[in-house]
Amino acid sequence: MKHFILSITCSIALLNIGHAQNNSFQSEKLWPEQDEKATNYTVKGERHGQSFFKKHQFPEVQYEAGDNLAFDIYHTPDVMYHWYKKWAEQYPEITELYEVAKSFEGRPILQMTITNKKTGKHTDKPAAYFEGGRHGGEVTSSESVLWLTQHLLENYGKDPAITKLIDTKTIYVRPQNNPDGSTMYLFTEQRNRSTVRPYDVDRDGLMDEDPEEDLNGDGIIHSMRKKAVTEEEKEKANYIIDPRDPKGRLMKRVFEGQGDWLMYSEGIDNDGDGKYNEDGIGGLDLHRNYPENWRPDSGGDMTGRGYTQWGAGEYPLSEIETRSTVLWLLSHPNISVVNSLDTRVPMHLRPPSTSSSEESMFPSDLELYKKFDAMGVSITGYPWAGDVYETYSTRYKVNRLTGDPLKPNPLFGHGPDFGYFYYGAMWYGDELWNNGAMKDYDGNGIYDDYDALRWDDEENGSNGFKEWEKFEHPQLGEVEIGGFHPKFFSQNGPAWQLEGWIKKQSLFNLAMAMELPQIELEDIKVKTIAEGQYEVSVSWINSGGLPVALEQAKRVKIVQEDRIMLDFEKELTKGYENAIVQITSPALYDKTIYTGYTNAGEKKSASFIVKVNQKEPVKAKLKLLSTRGGYVEKEITIGSN
Repeated sequence: MKHFILSITCSIALLNIGHAQNNSFQSEKLWPEQDEKATNYTVKGERHGQSFFKKHQFPEVQYEAGDNLAFDIYHTPDVMYHWYKKWAEQYPEITELYEVAKSFEGRPILQMTITNKKTGKHTDKPAAYFEGGRHGGEVTSSESVLWLTQHLLENYGKDPAITKLIDTKTIYVRPQNNPDGSTMYLFTEQRNRSTVRPYDVDRDGLMDEDPEEDLNGDGIIHSMRKKAVTEEEKEKANYIIDPRDPKGRLMKRVFEGQGDWLMYSEGIDNDGDGKYNEDGIGGLDLHRNYPENWRPDSGGDMTGRGYTQWGAGEYPLSEIETRSTVLWLLSHPNISVVNSLDTRVPMHLRPPSTSSSEESMFPSDLELYKKFDAMGVSITGYPWAGDVYETYSTRYKVNRLTGDPLKPNPLFGHGPDFGYFYYGAMWYGDELWNNGAMKDYDGNGIYDDYDALRWDDEENGSNGFKEWEKFEHPQLGEVEIGGFHPKFFSQNGPAWQLEGWIKKQSLFNLAMAMELPQIELEDIKVKTIAEGQYEVSVSWINSGGLPVALEQAKRVKIVQEDRIMLDFEKELTKGYENAIVQITSPALYDKTIYTGYTNAGEKKSASFIVKVNQKEPVKAKLKLLSTRGGYVEKEITIGSN
């Protein structure tokens, strides 16, 4: 067992993420990835295992920003931030870059607002929000947000549709919601599910005590396979060599005792519990930490008969990275469309996560989701689109090990469920990349490792799979190290595949943004109905492809009714019945006209009756307010000389 090495925690400075925009990006300290003299990368947090790892640079990653941004290579968070800072300087009239929070380790989480500032405030316009990097190792998701940002900015003023979008809507982009995890992933051999916060995965009272080790020194954590020799090993052996690959590279899982091999990830058993690498850096899951339908983490159900959710965290929104997203969104209810991206299963993934769509969604909302599902598949070619509970859980119909039919499976504290049931938006958690399984080579209806291996051999120069090599393991004896590249084949694709995937995904996100609701004034008429009395008639339309409120948004009251107001100078309305200007209809004290919620393509109208007790005309501001459809204001004149 290794000596326990403790590293020092840092305090987290929280910002007022609802309103403040901090535009100072100066680093207060030199981060381990920036320290060129350091050979090790140190991760913050008190843990019972190793906190520093040898630095490693991958050929698939760009570590220093160049003159041009290309997408045949991955980019570190610092390189991404370089481009966002450059764009903020290059496009000041349509961008605003700011810090929404600091990560667990204290790194800035930057976000950009994209809209034409001359056409109104960003909060006065319909909006979409796109986020990547929640899961530290799923770096393709961040690249997609980066690609979309560049595409929008460089095509503003050139592409009429994009120009109109930025003139009339707001796009919020957050490329790195978990810069700690992504940075560690790209600078060391280590992998992680989400943040680097110490976490007791195996519930043995110790945190992060058994990380993976790069035993052969190639900078990559591959797999280890061991031939079962002893009786104890033979009883546990649950892998055989898959006969579909004549070279004997591919492993197939079988029931315990029916195999010839044991499989492990590369490393040693640090804590002596017979398990290998089961408790590495971090381990909780930001995508199980949302407040909607959250469940306690493993071991949190005291009855033993209820549900728990692995990786859920100590309580809903316990993690700053998730909390910053939720609180920021709640302070910006003008957002109708969200995609918070992940990787590995090529799917347009949406709510519900704990029940069937028909059971828990309003029919009209479900129809909109199905419309977006179909739109997504037509753009990306992903094999699946649908909800988490049924479509995702049963996409392969049967369990490949047991042969039993797959059943719907709940996932708790999931982002898409927060997005729909709590926030009332069109919220996706799309997954990019496909583990290299480009097509079903053997025609068995499943995209599996065999299909990935075939594609790797035929199209990728066999660069995604390391041939098995013998290694004398200090605990297991003779093993073989090899298998798929975990970072740039399994979890993310080879760099030359990157742009094709992120471009398709970004075009779907862009297509969803084009569907945002948009309230537009069609006509305003002022008509004399009697001496000193005028009717102000207003008509408007929702020219967007979405209603200003989903039915679920109405239920949870995240969106107010559309409403119209006439605003006069205060001096004109003083004195009640003796005032110079009186709004006599509506007759109520509240002179706001509440008009319900405007559906896509729907036209509406309303009118005020105004009495002007002077000969001179008066000016008023007509205000049309829609939480998600936008804000329109127009000055009008009532009365005549």
